[in-house]
Formats: sequence, structure tokens, C-alpha cells
Amino acid sequence: MKHNKATYNSTNIVQHYSRKTYLQPPEKTILNLLKPHLPEMKMLDAGVGGGRTTPFFASEVKEYIGFDYAKEMIMECKKRFSNSPDNVKFEVCDVRDMSIFEDNTFDFILFSFNGLDVISHEDRLKAFQEIKRVGKKGGYFCFSTHNLNNIHRLFEFKHQFALHPKRTIKNFKRWYKLNYIYNNAINMAKLQDSTYTIFKDGALDFRLDIYYIKAEEQIKQLQEYFKDIRVFSYKSGQEVQEEHELKNIDDPWLYYLCVIR
Repeated sequence: MKHNKATYNSTNIVQHYSRKTYLQPPEKTILNLLKPHLPEMKMLDAGVGGGRTTPFFASEVKEYIGFDYAKEMIMECKKRFSNSPDNVKFEVCDVRDMSIFEDNTFDFILFSFNGLDVISHEDRLKAFQEIKRVGKKGGYFCFSTHNLNNIHRLFEFKHQFALHPKRTIKNFKRWYKLNYIYNNAINMAKLQDSTYTIFKDGALDFRLDIYYIKAEEQIKQLQEYFKDIRVFSYKSGQEVQEEHELKNIDDPWLYYLCVIR
């Protein structure tokens, strides 16, 4: 998945992400949950991209470090936030090897907007191990990941209709490419029986391979390094507490908040 990194270093992609400044519903929920503790926290904003989350967190925490494996993204962040105080920094770093940071450094680690989904399965597990290493015991780790229960909305014809005609046309163009150009070998029945998969879902005009996972499997991946795992709906921002709801929720992605062991 090396081409994913090259995509994120592209000028047009950097410009696209540098214009974003907002929080998704679950990010707002989690910010409010942690807000009383943030002034004492050293925060690591992993996969910071163009700095979408920086304005909301950097001013709240004791120390803020944003990093990305795309050098061009970090250069853009340094320009965008050039007037930030000394406790706000940006670094080029890869979540799979965060050797520039010592063990037990951060109180809160955020990896938002599905940044973990652009690396391989093996590298994903390695990333969790590294996050546990640089995080303090009892600290928090929050991230989002694509929900495998949502794939039927991507692949099935009936889900492409929208209220606006232009949106419907756009959806059908994407649907055709998804099914017949980029993923024509995918078997939907097998895909729905899988616990995770990687495919081109149309992100950034099909330039990325994206990881999708079921919530139950994601919780299993986390349990070795994290505890008190909570799941939040992308659509509502609310916590998903019931087991049957977690098994059936088909939001495009979900947010996870857990405590570092």
C-alpha cells in the first residue's frame, strides 16, 4: 500500500485536506468527555493531515504534537499554524515506527479520519503496539476506522439513489467503477462473512486501498494493548452500548475510545 503515501503527498490532496477545519459528531462527543482532563494532557495527533483537528485540540492541551507520514502535509501544517505557541509542534513520523518518541510519553493519542485504514493489516497491528508504547498507562487512545457492515451501501445498486439528481449520477458512476473496474473479483457473500478486508472504495477517486473491519473484530485487535473500549456512531456521535446494535450498525465508520494498558 505504498502508493497510498504517495497520494497523500500529492499537491492537490494536500490542498484538499488543508482546507478542512471541523470535527465529526463522535469527535465532538469525545472532546467533551475528555475536556476536563485536557489541560493536563500531552497530546499526540497522529495522521494529522492538513491540521483539521488542530484548532480544536491544540489550545486545550498542555502540549500538542501533530505528525503525519506525508512530509508535504506536515510542511502545510507548519505554514498554516506558524503563529502557534511553543507547545504546538509538527513532525514527520510514521505510526508504525515512532522511535522519535520515548516510551510512556503521551496522555492522549488521537488518530482520526480513518488514518489507520491506509496501511496493511500487519502494519495496523504493529501501529497499535507502537501506540501502546508511546502512550502512558491509563492514558487515552481514540481513532476511527471504516465499518465493514457498511459495504452493502457501496456495492448494492439500490443504495445509489439520492434526492438530488446530480448526487444520484455521481453515486452511479462511483458504483460502476467500484463493481466493474476496480473490484470486479470481489465476492460480496465472502466479503460480508469476513471480519476485515482491504479494497478500493472510491476514496480520492479510487487512488487508495482502504481497510474495512467489523466492530467485534476491531475490539479483539485492541484488547491486548487497551481496555475499557467504547464505540461511537459516526452519524449520531453517540456511544453504541448494546451488543446487538454494535453487531448491526452500518455507519460508514466508527470511532473507538479506549484506555491504554
